[in-house]
Amino acid sequence: MDINFLVKVTSRAWSLNILALMYGGVPGRQASLLLASGAGRTAFTQSLGHLVDLQLVERNPGYGHPLRPEYRLTEKGADVAVFAERIKRITPDTSSHILLRRAWTIPVLAVSQRPRYFIDFKRELVSITDRSLSQSLKLLQTHHWINREIDSDSYPPRPVYQAVNEGAQICQAINLGAL
Repeated sequence: MDINFLVKVTSRAWSLNILALMYGGVPGRQASLLLASGAGRTAFTQSLGHLVDLQLVERNPGYGHPLRPEYRLTEKGADVAVFAERIKRITPDTSSHILLRRAWTIPVLAVSQRPRYFIDFKRELVSITDRSLSQSLKLLQTHHWINREIDSDSYPPRPVYQAVNEGAQICQAINLGAL
């Protein structure tokens, strides 16, 4: 998996949670997944449809009721669900789950394993805006998932960002090179 695909997967708030729940054994019917996720019906339906569009989840052809479909992970979806489950285990508290549902949290953490300047994030995450990146970095720094230091060796001095604490663990769980 490359960073662009990761951006697509995490662009819907409940996508990773749905994948982690399905990987964890929650039955693939919409009602049971909705209840286990705690999501609103509209946001959940959009996220599930998004996962179907990305071919990570498919309707179970062996389950025939058209109004209450059952879903299952595809082979590609199972690979992504592995890291979704790891992330879920790393972040047990509710405030962390809210942060993980934000569109750019996971992609920013995925590329922050080593120290990076703001422009380095922009090069890696091509579609991110300056404002979104700035807000994500500030929010991650507030939660102590990213460390910000000033590089005084450069002129003018510039901030350098790197994942720390839970952010570093999430970065290792994603491990873009392995997927």
